[in-house]
Amino acid sequence: MSTADSVLAINDDLPIKTDLPVHSGKVRSVYWLTDSDSRRLIKEKQYPVAEDTPLAIMIISDRLSAFDCIWHAEGGLNGVPGKGAALNAIAAHWFARFRESGLARSHILDIPHPFVWIVQKARPVKVEAIARQYITGSMWRAYAKGEREFCGIRLPDGLERDQKLDDLLITPSTKGILTGLKGVPEADDVNISRQNIEDNLAGFGFNSPADIDHYERLLKEGFQVISDDLAKQDQVFVDTKFEFGYVSNDKGQEELIYMDEVGTPDSSRIWDGPAYRDGKIVEQSKEAFRQFLLGHFADPDVLLDKNRMPERSALARDTALPASAMLDVSKTYLNIAEKITGHPISVPDNPREEIIQVLADNYQLIRT
Repeated sequence: MSTADSVLAINDDLPIKTDLPVHSGKVRSVYWLTDSDSRRLIKEKQYPVAEDTPLAIMIISDRLSAFDCIWHAEGGLNGVPGKGAALNAIAAHWFARFRESGLARSHILDIPHPFVWIVQKARPVKVEAIARQYITGSMWRAYAKGEREFCGIRLPDGLERDQKLDDLLITPSTKGILTGLKGVPEADDVNISRQNIEDNLAGFGFNSPADIDHYERLLKEGFQVISDDLAKQDQVFVDTKFEFGYVSNDKGQEELIYMDEVGTPDSSRIWDGPAYRDGKIVEQSKEAFRQFLLGHFADPDVLLDKNRMPERSALARDTALPASAMLDVSKTYLNIAEKITGHPISVPDNPREEIIQVLADNYQLIRT
């Protein structure tokens, strides 16, 4: 089969048994199982959740999103070979490490296939928190223009680009457009402070003030687990996104868990350690692809200016990038996944057919 055939670009049309619309995001699609299938699997697989917990099949794709657009390449390459399997393997690895470290579990209950998670329904906390150990990217651009306060945290003068910060910074933003919250603009992805969260506890979905402390502890200690493990591979963990939610366990108790993904090349910056010590930045994440795009187009401002989104969307739709751009991302993702997990990542020749076969044979979840 060709390289293009090994890419799972469309993941919201599989014949999975569901009676609800499929939710398709930039990378993952979610199929909510019927109540009877959820109850059957909880009993058969002995998942540690209440018997009436809704379950979903989460299918990752190989699509490549950057600057809020989906990109493709020549030769019918509509994604990155191995990207989905690499991201799933990395996120599942870190979630397992968090649990081993006594922090919290995640929404993942089962991994039937490298592209597939079975997850339990969670009530998301409406905060997307970025943990930052180095000043780079958008924070550096704002700092260089004179900004010193970020999400209620004041930084000192005299910092240099890509410098390690004295403390791990938590810079949260809104997840979705939230209305009626004191001091919080009604827009997606707006930076907020801890005080904003405390002032709007219920609006952000927290159960209690103590849970804000708990979420910060899970974030900081989770970041440290990843940072320490990557340091053993001589990799620098720069920043990452965390998301949290509430679920009910098999005792009917609500608990705060990790969800979505964490520590992946899509949601984090990871730098090569030897290069960083030599004064150079070698990205081991999607940031390298973002930099490629900025250098590839004659007018890179179209990728940075949110007011030019229609132009940007047209650019992504109408431009077939060099295949080498996608293959470079594939190499980066598979290499860092192997470093993190300690084993090679298997890239299926035909992921779609494999997924259908596994879910039919082992879970009886395919429509006939």
